[in-house]
Parts: sequence; C-alpha cells; structure tokens
Amino acid sequence: MEREEQESGPDGAEPSSGDGEAPHETATTHRRRTKVFLGTVLHFTRDPWVPGHEGEDDPDAYRLHDPGALVVRDGVVVWAGRFPECPREFIDHGHTVDHRGCLIVPGFVDPHIHSGQVDAIASPGGQLLPWLRDYMYPAEMKFADPDYARAAVSFFFDRLLESGTTTACVFPTTHPQATDAFFAEAHLRRLRMISGKLLMDDDNGGTVPEEYLDRGVAEAEEECRRLIKEWHHTGRLRYAVSPRFALTSTLAALRMAGDLYQEARHTDQPLWVQSHLAENLDEVQRVKEKFQDLDPRSYLDVYDKCGLVGPRNVWGHSVWIDDADRNLLADSRAGVAFNPTSNLFLGSGLFDLDRAGLARVRVALGTDVGGGTSYSMLQTMNEAYKVVAMANTYPEHLAEKDRKTLTALRAFYLATLGGARALHLDRHIGSFRTGREADFVVLDWAATPTLKRRTEAARTFQERLFALATLGDDRAVRQTYILGEPTRP
Repeated sequence: MEREEQESGPDGAEPSSGDGEAPHETATTHRRRTKVFLGTVLHFTRDPWVPGHEGEDDPDAYRLHDPGALVVRDGVVVWAGRFPECPREFIDHGHTVDHRGCLIVPGFVDPHIHSGQVDAIASPGGQLLPWLRDYMYPAEMKFADPDYARAAVSFFFDRLLESGTTTACVFPTTHPQATDAFFAEAHLRRLRMISGKLLMDDDNGGTVPEEYLDRGVAEAEEECRRLIKEWHHTGRLRYAVSPRFALTSTLAALRMAGDLYQEARHTDQPLWVQSHLAENLDEVQRVKEKFQDLDPRSYLDVYDKCGLVGPRNVWGHSVWIDDADRNLLADSRAGVAFNPTSNLFLGSGLFDLDRAGLARVRVALGTDVGGGTSYSMLQTMNEAYKVVAMANTYPEHLAEKDRKTLTALRAFYLATLGGARALHLDRHIGSFRTGREADFVVLDWAATPTLKRRTEAARTFQERLFALATLGDDRAVRQTYILGEPTRP
C-alpha cells in the first residue's frame, strides 16, 4: 500500500511557522493577515485504510484536534493543532474566527465533473451511450453561445462552493470560447481548477451531432495550444488534455492528445490528462472493436499506445478494468475517479475500491455531474459506502473473511487528500500541513434536525463523522473558504 509523505511537527501539528520564521508578529498588518479559525480540525497524512482489517482505520493516518485551531496567513496554512497549544502570538496578534461546534476539513476535491452538463443533471436515459446522445450532447451544444457559457459556468462554480468543493478536474465542451469562459471565471474567483477543451472528432456511428465535433485534428490542436498558452499556470489554473473518450475520438486525435501531453511531460509546466475509461460494458466492447488494428490488450491499452497514460492522469470510472490495468495505473502514477452516484444512476457497474487500493492506484471520490446526481461530496460519500458494501456480493469476494466497508474517515480522505494525490496537487492542497493553500470547508453537525439528533447520540467521533457522511449534503456546509477568505457573506 502506497504511503504518502509524512507530516512534520509534534502530534500531527505543523511547525509553528510555515516559512521558518519564529511566530512573533507585532504589527497591525500582521493582525490583518493572520487568522485563527477555531473548531474541530480534521485532516489526513495518508490513506487510513488498513487492508485485511475492514472497518478499522490507521490512527496515524489522520490528525484530529478537538478543540482545534487552524492558523492562516496570507492565504496559506501556518499552523494546525489543538487550540490550547496554539502559540500565543497567533492568538494575540491574529483575527479569530469562531467555528466552535463545527468541523473544519480541507476543501473537497472533485476529480471528475462536467461543467457543460449543468442543465442536464437528472436526465433519464438508461444506459450510457443513448443517454449521451439524447441529453448530454444537446445540453453541451448550448455552450456555443458565449453569454450562455458565462452564465452557466458562474452557476456551476456557485454550486461547487456551496457544496464545499474548492478544487475540481472539469470537462467543459468542445467550444474553445466556453473553455475560456470557464478559466476566466475560475481565475476571477481565485480557484485551483484543472480543465481543458473537450476533444471530439468522431461521431460514434452518428450519435454525436456533426456541428458539435471538432473541425479536424489540426484545428483542435491549434485551439488547445492557444488555450494552454493563455491559461496553463495562470494563477492557480492548470490545463488538462481532454479527449472525451475513445469512442468519440479518431486514432489521429488520440495520438495528437498524447503528443501534447508527452511534449510537456518533463518540463517545469507539465500538462494533465482527463478522460473516461471502462465505464460501461457496451462501451468497452465497442472500443476494442474500433481500435482492433492496435491489437489492444484492454481499453486502457488504447490510451497507453497513444501516449496518454502517466502522471497527472485522471481516468473517470474505471469500473470494468482488470489487475493488469490496475498495475499499469499504479506504476504510471495515474489517478482514478470513483463516481458512485453516476455509476448507480446509469447502471454502469460497481467500482471495486479494495482491488484498486491493493494495487496502490491513486483513487479519488468524484461526483460526475451530470451523470452524477449531486454536487455534494457528502451525498457522494453516502453512495460510495453502499457501492463498497455491495462488493461483498461479488463472486470473487464471497469467500473472503472480512466484509468490505468504507469507513467515514476513509471517505473523507478520498474527498480531500486522496483527491489531491490523484491530481498530483497534494503539495498545494488537500491537508493542513504547513505551507498548503488555505482552501477549507466548515461543516455543521446540526445542519438538519435528523443530522443533529443522530450526531448528538453518537458515542464516538467516527460514529458522528459517519452520520455526517451519510445524512449530510450542501445544507451541512456552514462556510467555504478560498485562500482563507469566505465565499459567502
């Protein structure tokens, strides 16, 4: 099992100052810059899963401070730990924000979501391919209108932030101007976001409207290069080469996408890759038939032979993969998005979280709106628990001694540090380690009468957290902070 880099500092608390200075602010400007957030503070140092001990958590994998304090200066974490141990200099010369009675965790990281589908969430349609044809493509085509695109991405970011999601890897549409609108709005809001123009140049047997396709591989490449130059590493933004999936790309387009990725791979500004992988059995079979000239071992092998597999990859779904695929994903340090609400809604299949974990694949929890039915990572945790529980019915698991289960702590890990690791952003976000960007969310244990009553009856913190992960939704988000600043009045 892969282990993340350990935090420094006693009892999980980071050193007193993130920049090596002694904490001795005295000027009033330091008071304005330094904020001390009070509440129950939870974050992770690594995956708390203990293989072979289902239902247990590694106590060294997380830091729980209650009463806790999170100290932020100039948008960066400088200290996190127990409030009684917080250096007096921060208390005396900083501005205190009181969230006692609430839970403070790093901002949620969504590795797989579609901004182009805001008006198509909750569309009936049965299986994946006809659902795309009948609902998703028509909805995404509206983004050809620049005014519509700007209004839609603003709505999209409002929904993320009200749900506590502060970073996401996002599919826009094939329209370059809509991708511009996405990046411009994200930059205005100072968000750490990954995205890139959707690449589609194959109508997949007439299921994709011709006017929604790229007008050739060369023009699509030119558009990507322009967008990369304009937005990659602008503020907190990063660019992802984004072929939608193999069925809507020609071999030439996939190879072009792979060339873009490989060209920048060993530079100081490498690119990301996002796409869909093995979501649906029908899709898997069609991919193998379409690319039979490559003699692919698997769906993933098609992408690999086009140069698309490697670090900073995020492969959505990955339901119908085998151990050889998992080993390739792990060895290449690629990430996988576990999308339970989408997989259940479309009847695609059940992601095997344990097998991915045993293979040391970087897994993150994603919503996949609009196949997914909620922007809320809490609701996504609820469905993820059920998907993992259903693994007990797999024939290959029936004889195993331990019942598969997803603990609340691991669910929160997958939605925070796990997401950051899958996106190769854990040096910037995902925890409260010193120097990390101060994107975080404040969660209310008493957001609804049912949640309040259940958490008050809980006997342990883990039981309270499980109730929050099961009963919570966007109503439990008291406040979302970006670089230490609130996103709502």
